[in-house]
Amino acid sequence: MPRLLAVNGSYHAGGAIDQAVSFALQTASAAGSETEVVYLRDYPIEFCRNCRECTQTPGESLGRCVHPDGMHELIAGIEAADGLILASPTNFSSATALYKRFMERLIVYAYWPWGSHAPQFRRRHARKKALLIASSAAPGILGRFAFTTLRQLKMSAATVGAKPVGSVSIGFMAQDAHPVLPDPVQARVRRLVARLL
Repeated sequence: MPRLLAVNGSYHAGGAIDQAVSFALQTASAAGSETEVVYLRDYPIEFCRNCRECTQTPGESLGRCVHPDGMHELIAGIEAADGLILASPTNFSSATALYKRFMERLIVYAYWPWGSHAPQFRRRHARKKALLIASSAAPGILGRFAFTTLRQLKMSAATVGAKPVGSVSIGFMAQDAHPVLPDPVQARVRRLVARLL
């Protein structure tokens, strides 16, 4: 039974991202998958201190962050999952601050000793799959290429050793305070969940 973990960086309960992630997990669950979602808006994660304590030990074993918070459990969930759903709305042309706080804490996946110019990632080969979901006020096609949200989701996937099976860019999400996920978006999510499984 495939195990899927969704990481949701939306501020807005019931918004487009929540709907898309819920639809994806319902589709996966109907196909026999075990699913879980983490709402970063409710999850206890501190900001990265950039102390790099977690990056000093070489090897594939992940570093250990100095913060005694929920990120340790979330990392364990990422490691245990067969597939990931990484999702965020677009704020100021990029992923939300909630998502970027989570993304920065993924530095435990890097080996970066003092004196080295750049980090080496511990997961150099993709071991799992990922589905990326972004939304914005712009048209979907513009949101895909003009903003950095999907690139940040893709970078997060690569950091944890996941290869994207595809992405969803949901557009025109500023037209209604309570948007409804369009049928074409549902159809694309359904197709990509099939690839994820």
